[in-house]
Amino acid sequence: MPDPTVELFERLGRRAHDPMLEYVRGTVRFDLATDAEILYWLVTIDDGDLRVTREEADADCVVHSTKARFDRIAIGSESAMAMLLRAEVVAHGDIQLLVLLERLLPGPPGAKGPRLAKGAR
Repeated sequence: MPDPTVELFERLGRRAHDPMLEYVRGTVRFDLATDAEILYWLVTIDDGDLRVTREEADADCVVHSTKARFDRIAIGSESAMAMLLRAEVVAHGDIQLLVLLERLLPGPPGAKGPRLAKGAR
């Protein structure tokens, strides 16, 4: 069974550059808890260039969630911002980076717009 979170971060990494983030610089680390461990994903944005790695490094914004909750974000059935407002996801640091990065996360099934569609590169 495919892992929606892995697929999302792989798609972001393949995207390489996004003009919507042309003047953005910063790092967002996602700490995703499972029953056995914490999975780390680091998204680096450098004037629109995206790089995704699996490292536990210092970041400008750190997002804490369970893996199960983040899977819902990864498939587009939940909004990261809505989950943040409900305290189902917690973020520290430069939250504006998360707001900007959310533009690249999947929207609800059938939604149209600039968001990263499932399967898009």
